[in-house]
Amino acid sequence: MAILTTTAREAGPAVPGRPAGPRRYSVRRRRVGENLTGHAFLFGAVLCFAFFAWYPMIRGVIMSFQRTRRGETTWVGWDNYQRIVDDPAFATAWKNTLYFTVLALIIGYAVPFFVAVLLNEFRHAKGYLRVLVYLPVMLPPASALFLFKYYAYDPSDAGLFNAILKGLHLPTSQWMQSTTMTMPAMVLASTWMNMGGAVLIYLAALQNIPGDLYEAAELDGAGIWKRIRHVTIPQTRLILSLMAMLQIVATMQLFIEPLILANGAGAQDSALSVAYLIYQHGFFQNDLNGAAALGVIMLAVLGGFSAVYVRLFSK
Repeated sequence: MAILTTTAREAGPAVPGRPAGPRRYSVRRRRVGENLTGHAFLFGAVLCFAFFAWYPMIRGVIMSFQRTRRGETTWVGWDNYQRIVDDPAFATAWKNTLYFTVLALIIGYAVPFFVAVLLNEFRHAKGYLRVLVYLPVMLPPASALFLFKYYAYDPSDAGLFNAILKGLHLPTSQWMQSTTMTMPAMVLASTWMNMGGAVLIYLAALQNIPGDLYEAAELDGAGIWKRIRHVTIPQTRLILSLMAMLQIVATMQLFIEPLILANGAGAQDSALSVAYLIYQHGFFQNDLNGAAALGVIMLAVLGGFSAVYVRLFSK
């Protein structure tokens, strides 16, 4: 009896709502085990980001202030930046990249939204149409672009687009061999190749809009365009603003389209982009320090744009 009394006294008084003795220790151990498991997964993700993203980024910044010649590395300060900015191709690459971004906002940003609105109005074969729209995303980007290059953009009458223009009695085009049609052709191919994911995101946002709003608009006599303007766009403005920022950041990193469709820079550098210019400096000219400097400039531009955009549209 004395032993039991002493044990109970050492365990302390029972507190309502709190497990006592071995049970409390078991609950605490289980919580610690769950936290350790979660932190282990988190540590793995952070380690992957650190090794494959953050370290190359920091290493690139360091290399941009260095010059390596015959295995010897020296610090040169801002010389690499000055040399890159003085290169005539620098201005051409930025002009082409901005031109592509503007065209992509007009075509590649608007088309997926209106395709999603159209698919949302269908009552039958929804699943089939969604798979049809998403199908290009499942193709490897290189395969999709080669399909456009050799089947759609063939400069002869055998090309799909030239055959359509000829059937409509319109003048044909050289497409990727033309200095004026290179960028629109790349935007068209990029839009077809990437719009499936954006369409699914817009469809998810559209299905969260209460149907009562559309019914009220129809009772007020609003047509489809007024319903889109006054109901659909205001209700999806958050996802629209987010997708606009992602669209700009992605299109500013234009690389695979000129590489495959225009064989690099295109006719008279009409397809030269900033990302492809980095590739040229790094792998054609063996100028890794200059490529790093140009990459840091692009990082600063996109980072500054993202910060300003988030600040302006934070509400």
